[in-house]
Amino acid sequence: MVKKKTGKTGGCPECGSVYFHEDKSRGEKICAKCGLILEDSMIDVSQEWRAFDDEQRNRRARTGAPLTFTKHDKGLTTEIGKGSGELFKVSPTKRAQYYRLGKWQKRLIESKDRNLSFALSELQRLISFLGLPKSVHERVAKKYEEAVDYGLVRGRSMESVIAALLYAVCRELGTPRRMEEISEASGVEKREIGRTYRYIARQLKIRILPASPEHFVPRFASMLGLSDEVQAKAINILKKAKKNDVTSGKGPAGVAAAALYIAAVLNGERKTQREIADAVGVTEVTIRNRFKELVEKLGISEEVEKKIREAEGR
Repeated sequence: MVKKKTGKTGGCPECGSVYFHEDKSRGEKICAKCGLILEDSMIDVSQEWRAFDDEQRNRRARTGAPLTFTKHDKGLTTEIGKGSGELFKVSPTKRAQYYRLGKWQKRLIESKDRNLSFALSELQRLISFLGLPKSVHERVAKKYEEAVDYGLVRGRSMESVIAALLYAVCRELGTPRRMEEISEASGVEKREIGRTYRYIARQLKIRILPASPEHFVPRFASMLGLSDEVQAKAINILKKAKKNDVTSGKGPAGVAAAALYIAAVLNGERKTQREIADAVGVTEVTIRNRFKELVEKLGISEEVEKKIREAEGR
């Protein structure tokens, strides 16, 4: 493609032409009139592939892996002899030397990096176990490094701090997990997680609003195998309940479970209260109480009872 040169520097030094074209395959800029190569070895800064989000863009970039807080060294440093199989790629006379270098590299690492290395491996396990997105992983890793820099980890178990930050960030990003779930995944007592969470949140000035029942609906519906129509109806029920001040002061997981039960009944995809209680981790009594409050306040008790009788064949 022929382009006209702009600016005050003039044109081709041989013929004075101000028209040239760029050969991107060769990285050259050539005079369109006499063929003189004006520039060569030009760097192509354009992308080679299409990318639709930041993750794809980073993965397809040609400048190496992106920086990430999920690694103690941000993904910048390298390890000598990483993996036992690497040592057998060198000659036998050099193996002992590489083994000593790798051992000393681990010994000379800073205590902070050692702490981050162990903590982030535990975080990776929890993220995988709970099925959480990468955004939560990155945010928790960043918050944990801040906690280490402020000296908040000293005197507390690494697992409890990771679990507390995971609980806070999940609520902050709208993917809440109940403290019982995090306690079961991490092996840390619920009381210890709560105590650490309150301390860390106060020191790092993390202000988390109460979890909304709507945030629990998609995950609970997926666990129960309910349709999108049931999810939409449950969220609509919760919005109406919020306007009528029914959900205030109630556990969000129990309210979400009751709303899903009502929506499933109305949509003909009835699940028993026991099935829902076992899947989401709340008691049948909680679902029953929240169910009664919702149908009475929203004025749909007769409609729901009729659907239940139809399902039971009465």
